[in-house]
Amino acid sequence: MRRRVGHTERSAVGEVRRELREFLRHRSGPEQVEAAELLLSELVTNALIHTRHGAVVTATATPAALRVEVQDFASGLPAPYVPNADDGTHGRGLILVRSLADAWGVEVRALGKVVWFELRGESA
Repeated sequence: MRRRVGHTERSAVGEVRRELREFLRHRSGPEQVEAAELLLSELVTNALIHTRHGAVVTATATPAALRVEVQDFASGLPAPYVPNADDGTHGRGLILVRSLADAWGVEVRALGKVVWFELRGESA
C-alpha cells in the first residue's frame, strides 16, 4: 500500500486508516489491524502537524511482519516529548508507537525522514 497525503489534508488521516484496514483485511488479525491503524494515525498526524510538505505512507506485509513507514520532507528529527498530566492527548504519539510496536525507528533520507514501525505475528 502506498499513499501520498498533502499537508492540508488532515481529513485524509481517516482515509489512510481505512486503506490500511482494507490492505490488512485478509493478512492480519483484528488486534493487529487495530494497533496498526492507531499507530499509523499517530505518525501521519505528526507528519502533517509538524511539517509543511505532507507525507507518503507505505505499508508492506509479509507472513512474519507488517511494516508501516511515514515519510515526511522536513529535515528535523522527532524530539522526545513527555506530556504533562493536564496536556490532554497532545504529545503521546511516539509514546504509543514505542509501547505498542514490536520495533520502530527513524531513518534520515536525502529529502526528510521516515518514521516506521513493525508489528509481528498474526499472519502479517
